[in-house]
Amino acid sequence: MLKTSVLPSVLPSFLLVIMGSIDCLTTVIGVMYFGAAELNPFLAGIVSTNIQAFFVIKMAATLFIGLAYSQAKKALMSAGNQNSKSVRYTSTLLKVAYAGIVIFLIVVVANNFVVLATT
Repeated sequence: MLKTSVLPSVLPSFLLVIMGSIDCLTTVIGVMYFGAAELNPFLAGIVSTNIQAFFVIKMAATLFIGLAYSQAKKALMSAGNQNSKSVRYTSTLLKVAYAGIVIFLIVVVANNFVVLATT
């Protein structure tokens, strides 16, 4: 069972993984059953030829991003002087990057649901 103090530090990474997983799932459903297309040029060729490889790559990237955020936050929190200018700057940068990723994933997932609903 997770400690209550651990939950706030794990929740942002968990949210990233959940949203990335929803993106992956809706993309696979859209491509396989509704004739949708992947807009990411790096993955577009893979999704149409090897759906399993697409799924593995997409989920690995999703898990990596969640883990990277978690480890960056953990490293930042273990810094010696929490009030130093560099720690505050890095903390702000990490929060902005996280917010940007979440906003991007919200747009992507919303787009996927719109595509699924209109096809």
